[in-house]
Amino acid sequence: MPNLNKLLKQAQKMQEKVQQEMEALVIEESVGGGMVTIQMNGQKQALQMTIDPSLLAESEKEMLEDLLVAAFNQATGKVDETLQEKLGGLGAGMGMPGF
Repeated sequence: MPNLNKLLKQAQKMQEKVQQEMEALVIEESVGGGMVTIQMNGQKQALQMTIDPSLLAESEKEMLEDLLVAAFNQATGKVDETLQEKLGGLGAGMGMPGF
């Protein structure tokens, strides 16, 4: 049982570290040659978005919509990738799969 308690304490510390890393992480991604830029935190919440004024014309509505979706998707992918790089090795020392 002492080993189980030790393992549970390690898991709790690891979870706290993951939470802190996610809260501190801020990713910025641009699409369309910088026409749309999004900042996102490690919890995949959009923090800020900037849009080139030329995209605000009615004739550019469809392109703007496409760029917004692309920016959001690219940022969420970058959050996943960054967290995996930063936190992927945490569970390896404990022999836990999926880390």
